Amino acid sequence: MLCPHLCRVNRLAGELGICGTGAEPVISSAGPHFGEEPPLAGTGGSGTIFFTGCNLGCVFCQNYEASHLLDGRRISEDDLAGIMLALQRAGCHNINWVTPTHQVPAIFAALDTARARGLHLPTVFNCGGYERPEILRLIEGQVDIYMPDAKFLAPEIAARYTTAPDYPQAMKSALLEMHRQVGDLEIRGGLAVRGLLVRHLVMPGGTDESIAILDFIARGISPNTYVNVMDQYHPAGRARDFPELARRVTREEYLRVRRHAEKLGLRVAD
Repeated sequence: MLCPHLCRVNRLAGELGICGTGAEPVISSAGPHFGEEPPLAGTGGSGTIFFTGCNLGCVFCQNYEASHLLDGRRISEDDLAGIMLALQRAGCHNINWVTPTHQVPAIFAALDTARARGLHLPTVFNCGGYERPEILRLIEGQVDIYMPDAKFLAPEIAARYTTAPDYPQAMKSALLEMHRQVGDLEIRGGLAVRGLLVRHLVMPGGTDESIAILDFIARGISPNTYVNVMDQYHPAGRARDFPELARRVTREEYLRVRRHAEKLGLRVAD
């Protein structure tokens, strides 16, 4: 019951959740990543670990091979701890778990091991926003930076493009819990050390939805929220099966959303 799908599968007995994974960690790649937001990437990169599988099933996923097709390798929790320590030795500024929701037990068992062996970097929970507050409360104190997506507010849109028609309410509840735990993003010496960073991907024809999401963030979470308004959408995965998604976002669409974020006083990533 790691996410709102509430699969209730017995992973220890080999059963798989909707996400396609069981009890052991499965990753697709790991290494320093310089394409993250500047406060995460810094000069040494963000120490990203990309986990295989996902609980959302977005038809337009930019990492379709790993999230839908489960392209990755199964490792042990001890191996995962070793990867975190290797990223620290490589000079990364943080440990950035990408799509971690469905592998939380393995991740935090590995984190305990890594910390016992000297890991001291901030941790980043880089997720799709489809979380259970009950699970977030279980990991309170172990996550320094929450970096969720805020994808949709309209249930009908979530139902069309994901496996989670209840995504909007789950996302709102999750962001509130994340902010309660870590507050607004704190940046010291140009690097993020603690707090909430929200990503929003502007979708083709979706500027009204984007503006509604930004309104929720500013008024429902905090007007001081650090937000990355993202313009890199392109038709990936099964997006071309949906005519309205079969194009890139225009410059005008992106600028309309970004300017609204700035008008609200949100801290908009460069």
